[in-house]
Amino acid sequence: MSKLGNLGARLHHGEVGYDFIKNRKIWYGVSILITITAILGLAVRGLNMGIEFQGGAVFTTPKHMSASVAQAEGFAHDASGQESIVQKLGDGSLRIQIAGIETGKSDQIKEALAKDLKVNPEHINADLVGPSWGEQIANKAWQGLAIFMILVVIYLAIAFEWRMALAALVALIHDLTITTGVYALVGFEVTPGTVIGLLTILGYSLYDTVVVFDSLKEQTKDITRQTRWTYSEIANRSINGTLIRSINTTVVALLPVAGLLFIGGGVLGAGMLNDISLSLFVGLAAGAYSSIFIATPLVADLKELEPQMKALKKRVLAKRAHAAAQGEPLDAEPAGDDEEDAAPAGVGSRDQSASRGRGRGRPSGKRR
Repeated sequence: MSKLGNLGARLHHGEVGYDFIKNRKIWYGVSILITITAILGLAVRGLNMGIEFQGGAVFTTPKHMSASVAQAEGFAHDASGQESIVQKLGDGSLRIQIAGIETGKSDQIKEALAKDLKVNPEHINADLVGPSWGEQIANKAWQGLAIFMILVVIYLAIAFEWRMALAALVALIHDLTITTGVYALVGFEVTPGTVIGLLTILGYSLYDTVVVFDSLKEQTKDITRQTRWTYSEIANRSINGTLIRSINTTVVALLPVAGLLFIGGGVLGAGMLNDISLSLFVGLAAGAYSSIFIATPLVADLKELEPQMKALKKRVLAKRAHAAAQGEPLDAEPAGDDEEDAAPAGVGSRDQSASRGRGRGRPSGKRR
């Protein structure tokens, strides 16, 4: 077995682990700091909305143009009086995108571009997007996002409980805020591809969260019938038990997205890939972080507010204090097979079965 696989097995069985729940205030602070930075970026710089959302025109020139991208940007600014986005396509043609212009002004801009680029105006293709259509697209995007959030909360509340649904919703909002804040700070254009990327990363983030929640649900069955672990401690075991799986899933998903963003968008100059690849890259990383450091610790905090969990924590700490006073090891098995001291489902079963099996089949009397 590889070292990583061996570590995963030891994490799963609780032999090693990191106390994520104990240090949750650190992670909350880090998340708050990143979220504030993202909100400030949105407030100060704003989002660079594409023409699909604010209307405008896209002009495509004939193939094998001699003009450079910088020259075309200057020509477009002179013709429209606004900033433009110019891309050189694989066949040598130029794609000139000017947002926020009226459709009636497009013919005038087309004539000016044809004159500056020294081509026939009939050879320049113009695609127009009205502002009303862009507003409809933006409204549909917000509606789709709201419906997605509502369905997620309903599903998690039914499959698990409302506390887990609330924690997952907070984690999703956390991922969305960070991703959109990065878009504002970087200045990448927001297109329908960006919206698709956002919805995709929400699915990935939700998957990681549900994996931990499912483990936590199994391990906390009949939790109040034992006095060995508190809810927070079992939640921490759930995170550690699924940690390697979450890391592997995230790394495998990030590698092709990194190829799209850094190689496709950066090295090869395929700028049209940036709108979706950046949202996927940032969102996947934020989703993996929030599943481990935000969602599950938040569930533990909410559960520890329940009277039953408070009473359980009090009994566990009292039992440990008594064991320490008597000089007994803290992980000693309770005497007898009382139901009250039985471990919850999925927790410590390996240790219990091993301890109960000790001494069986051993002959009585002295060894010879």
